[in-house]
Amino acid sequence: MIEKDTIRLLRECDSGVKMGVSALDEVMDYISDKELKELITACREEHDVLDSEIQTQLDRFKDEGKNPNPMIKGMSWIKTNMKLVINESDATVADLITDGCNMGVKSLHRYLNQYKAADEISKDIAKRLITLEDKLAMNLRIYL
Repeated sequence: MIEKDTIRLLRECDSGVKMGVSALDEVMDYISDKELKELITACREEHDVLDSEIQTQLDRFKDEGKNPNPMIKGMSWIKTNMKLVINESDATVADLITDGCNMGVKSLHRYLNQYKAADEISKDIAKRLITLEDKLAMNLRIYL
């Protein structure tokens, strides 16, 4: 049970990190504020670090991980591009990323509760990803 829950939690973290990186990449060209761009860039780099740790853990179990659901990713892309076409501003970027962070935090908490038997390494990765998303959402408030 521990191994199954560990792999499942790692897969969800993998999917979440990939979704986060994709969202951050999508908005980067629309950012005009230098500090906001630096904030998003730094957060993306932290996502990359966590992604590397997730891949290392998945490799331990000879698991390929999980890509984000294509339907959800497509809907996110449409929402992002529609909102930015209507209002290309740093406030719109902050709003979109904040929504994504909040959805990620909610999902990751659900998975932590669902996969209680996961090992402590995997739980720690999930918790650090939650903290990263929470911190980004909080830091974006000044741009809303």
